Amino acid sequence: MLHVVHLGRIDYAEALTLQQRLVALRKQQRIGDVLLLLEHPPVLTLGRNAHRANILASDEELARRGVAIHEINRGGDVTYHGPGQIVGYPILDLRGDFPQKRGPHLGAVEYVRSLEEALIRTCAEYGVLTQRIAGRTGVWTLPGGSVPAKKIAAIGVHISQGVTSHGFAWNMTTDLRDFHLIVPCGIADCAVTSLEEEIDEARYAMPTIEQAMHAIARNFGRMFGRQVLWVESVEALVQNSV
Repeated sequence: MLHVVHLGRIDYAEALTLQQRLVALRKQQRIGDVLLLLEHPPVLTLGRNAHRANILASDEELARRGVAIHEINRGGDVTYHGPGQIVGYPILDLRGDFPQKRGPHLGAVEYVRSLEEALIRTCAEYGVLTQRIAGRTGVWTLPGGSVPAKKIAAIGVHISQGVTSHGFAWNMTTDLRDFHLIVPCGIADCAVTSLEEEIDEARYAMPTIEQAMHAIARNFGRMFGRQVLWVESVEALVQNSV
């Protein structure tokens, strides 16, 4: 079973505290696997491999725009989160049963590839064909003619005692101008895009945030071999599991 909670738009620090609480409960086997789906107000996060030089905006500009900065323990470099971007924080015990597991636990590489695949399938539901690029974690559009591949989803995870945290950020209606504040994921030669930019609205209806979250949860459940159960809140999840 995969319990999915829609948190709405939530401050990054508050979401981080929630993750830490749920990770501790998952390690104690007091809750099952969880997927948190949410949006953040504008924020920059710096992963373990981040270089501060990849933040292009000055501290004064960030303060003026109300953009916070958080240094965290996920993999990867600097990432932007903001409204119109669906962020997912899976809290999974990788020692459980998964279709991709070949040993006592699902490996980190296999886990990240599965995250990518769930998002690739979600993009495909809206007619946007995407791919992986060797050596570059995330989900990318297919190049066409003179248009290079663009990044539509970023992934950065942390695994402790077999339990995952952090996760993915999928650009849906994100204001792409905000990515000019940084060198996204430390990759200077690739542009960032969104579902809104890539969808052919003559053939596919642009989904609402809620519809897109349901598509992500559905594809996530399929990839990880879990039945999806939506839960009203984190408190309801904890109370029903303990």
